[in-house]
Amino acid sequence: MGATGYGYYRVVIFLCMFTGYSLYFFNRKTFSFVMPSVMEEIKLDKDDLGLITSSQTMAYAISKFISGVLSDQISARWLFSIGLFVVGAINVAFSWSSTVPLFALLWFLNGLGQGCGWPPCGKVLRKWYEPSQFGTWWSVMSCSMNLAGSLGPLLVTLLLQHYHWRLILTASGLVCASFSFVCLVFVKNEPTDVGLPSVGVAAKKGAKGGNGESTLREFLLSPFLWVLSLGYLVVFGVKTAATDWGQLFLMQEKGQTALMGSTYMSALEVGGFVGSLASGLISDRAVARKGLGTHGNPRHALLIVMMAGMYVSMYLFRVTITPEVPQEAPLWVQVLHPVSVLLGVSEKEIWILLLGAVFGFSSYGPIALFGVIASESAPSNFCGTSHAVVALMANVGAFMAGLPFSTIAKQHSWDTAFWVAEVVMGVATIVFFLLRNMRTKMGRIAEKTD
Repeated sequence: MGATGYGYYRVVIFLCMFTGYSLYFFNRKTFSFVMPSVMEEIKLDKDDLGLITSSQTMAYAISKFISGVLSDQISARWLFSIGLFVVGAINVAFSWSSTVPLFALLWFLNGLGQGCGWPPCGKVLRKWYEPSQFGTWWSVMSCSMNLAGSLGPLLVTLLLQHYHWRLILTASGLVCASFSFVCLVFVKNEPTDVGLPSVGVAAKKGAKGGNGESTLREFLLSPFLWVLSLGYLVVFGVKTAATDWGQLFLMQEKGQTALMGSTYMSALEVGGFVGSLASGLISDRAVARKGLGTHGNPRHALLIVMMAGMYVSMYLFRVTITPEVPQEAPLWVQVLHPVSVLLGVSEKEIWILLLGAVFGFSSYGPIALFGVIASESAPSNFCGTSHAVVALMANVGAFMAGLPFSTIAKQHSWDTAFWVAEVVMGVATIVFFLLRNMRTKMGRIAEKTD
């Protein structure tokens, strides 16, 4: 009966949170989806658009950190549901507005609500799934963003042919707000809420009371927390630089067409989707074989391989793609020649798409793994805070991939800027390899008393 109980609740809770987070993400992007229609009705210039979207981005970064900490103090179910309701209500209010200041204010509030989405997901997943399943379900949950991000623009484009953008935003907001009540009813914070025994390391070891808990000072003084944070900063920063500027690099310095640039970005996202899923499945197998100890983490091997994959694909992207045709065909051209003849496209196009897919696979995998490792290595009373800290550092990396990165490109070249990112990525990979067996258990080690 216990197994049946777990199975039922896991399916219901996961479906609610997957659907809920898809609605979170869809309602985060609604303004972007309807932007052309809004501009036909209301006069907006580039600065206005930048103000509206940036206000949301800034609020989201702040809110995600705060809600990560809050998820350890209050009910994750309530936090997730309240955020979902707020996001829906803000979309409805946005559909009634017509001025830039009000748009920016409402989208800032949307960003604050958005931050309440992911931290509770991580908290609930850790409570309901074994360590050997956690990475897989974390990765599958993150696919809710890919689903909403890929289907959202198509759905809105079709609806705009028949309905006004204000009606679409109102309907989207109402669905989002309504579903928050479904989540409130069906999502349960942990198995003990419904009379089932806890799952996870602490339960297996027979830990009682605060055995799996630590003080905030012990947690924050864990060196691994900051090694993980810096690693995430580099990986997320380099990935953001590639996705934000890779298309321009290809067009401005590598002599490629706009179509080739956009196709490269699509290949990167497809590779990222596969990499995110693969990272969870493969690393969970390693955890199932070796278990989670106090030093090292079975997921580290895959993490290091993927980080190395980011470096190699970036190096090949920068060095092998040239505007002119080389006198002698490189090895990769010779290898891809039969495929290019079969598909009727050039070797260079296949090579660019292949590098994009490999980079996407290698970068989205670590992004999923950093979140999983941060949550499972933290004391049970700080797993939300742990993810909040590393995610905040990732946002710092994303910020550095903006202005500082573009400044290097402006003063030197895109090639130089990508070379800097490449070197930083290589150094981070080597450092992570050298520190792979460090103590990963954050805070107090309760196992010593066993």
